[in-house]
Amino acid sequence: MQKIMISEAAQAHFRRLLDQQEEGTHIRIFVVNPGTPNAECGVSYCPPNAVEATDTEMQYASFSAFVDEMSLPFLDEAEIDYVTEELGAQLTLKAPNAKMRKVADDAPLIERVEYVIQTQINPQLAGHGGRITLIEITEDGYAILQFGGGCNGCSMVDVTLKDGIEKQLLSLFPGELQGAKDVTEHQRGEHSYY
Repeated sequence: MQKIMISEAAQAHFRRLLDQQEEGTHIRIFVVNPGTPNAECGVSYCPPNAVEATDTEMQYASFSAFVDEMSLPFLDEAEIDYVTEELGAQLTLKAPNAKMRKVADDAPLIERVEYVIQTQINPQLAGHGGRITLIEITEDGYAILQFGGGCNGCSMVDVTLKDGIEKQLLSLFPGELQGAKDVTEHQRGEHSYY
């Protein structure tokens, strides 16, 4: 795993804070509820007596960041920045893999598609109160999706599926996926009444 990217501005910010702490204090970067939709990343002080033997130490110019064993895989590709805006400055922490650990390129197709849904598609739908769940991938290469939350019963669901989600999945999995279908569309068959 590569070091967590901490911008120079954020490193300077941490240094200023650490200068007010007892000597030998560093920072700890962690994930609460890692691998779940409720995952939250955080940063705290890490005094010398709080370092665990299983921690991973990442050294920066003027301090170290300690990461516990459980959080480590979920902080892959994480970035910490310190952004100054009109209303003041704030620390931003981006951890694209906090909710779900990164999947290997050679993992089964269903795992790779699930990863894209959790890390890329659902965050986009969350703004509309919606989400999708991957039900299965059919033998002929269709991702069967269930729409939930705000998407359920929404008249735009077909447009979202065809123009948004299906295009995105096909561009990411060329030759592996043939398309995406809504689970209701998949179940129609001869039992449905129109």
